[in-house]
Formats: sequence, structure tokens, C-alpha cells
Amino acid sequence: MIKRRSRTEVKALAQYICMSPHKARRIIDQIRGRSYRQTLMILDLMPYRAAYHIFKLVYSAGANARHNKGLSEVESFISKAEVNGGAIVKKFKPRARGRSYPIKRPTCHITIVVNTRYILLNKLYQSNLFNRNKFGL
Repeated sequence: MIKRRSRTEVKALAQYICMSPHKARRIIDQIRGRSYRQTLMILDLMPYRAAYHIFKLVYSAGANARHNKGLSEVESFISKAEVNGGAIVKKFKPRARGRSYPIKRPTCHITIVVNTRYILLNKLYQSNLFNRNKFGL
């Protein structure tokens, strides 16, 4: 089965961000499925270091949608947000008596996909899952 991507789907990707994927997922779980503007407000007020990197990535995805596809920010929402682990940077720190201590700096790759609401509702309307009588349409 081949998956076809929506033509209104816009993606932004940040690779090799120097932070743990677990810490970035804590932020991503809060914004998944929310509107574009609401996401920017939430990320701006979060006190975590990961929020700054994700804020820049969401803003970049919105700019890509506006510039490349001509989509409106009002109808945009975060349809997909995921964090994957990247390469682990390994260093050695000198310790007492000539010994070394390994330091592992994890990195992560963050993907944000922005879509529009009216396209999603149109797909639901055309599918068999959408019941017109249930929603009164």
C-alpha cells in the first residue's frame, strides 16, 4: 500500500539538536494536534530549553506553508510532530589519577508537519467514516 501525502501538508525538519529525545518529546506531546497560533503561544511561555528549538521549528513550518503553498495561518494546525533519536556524541573527560570518564551527549531529530483544517474535514466528508446525520450536515 502506497501512502500519498496531502498537497497541503508542509514539513519542517531539524536535525542533530543537542538534547535528549526524551526531553524534546515532553514538549512535543503538549503541542500535537493544536492550532498553529495556539502552539506558538504555548511554546513561548514554556520554561524548558527544548521549547525554544521547537518554537523556531514550528515558526519555520508556518513560514514554509505561507510562502511555498500559500496557506493561511488561521486554518493551520500541527498534524504530525515527532522526535527521533540522533547520533550520540561521545567525549572523554580527564579525571583523577590519569583516568578518563566517558560523556555521552545525545542528539535528536525533530519533525513538524503543518496541515489545514478544511482539507482534513473535506477528506473526512468524502470517507465512509464520516456520518452526515450524526453531525447534522
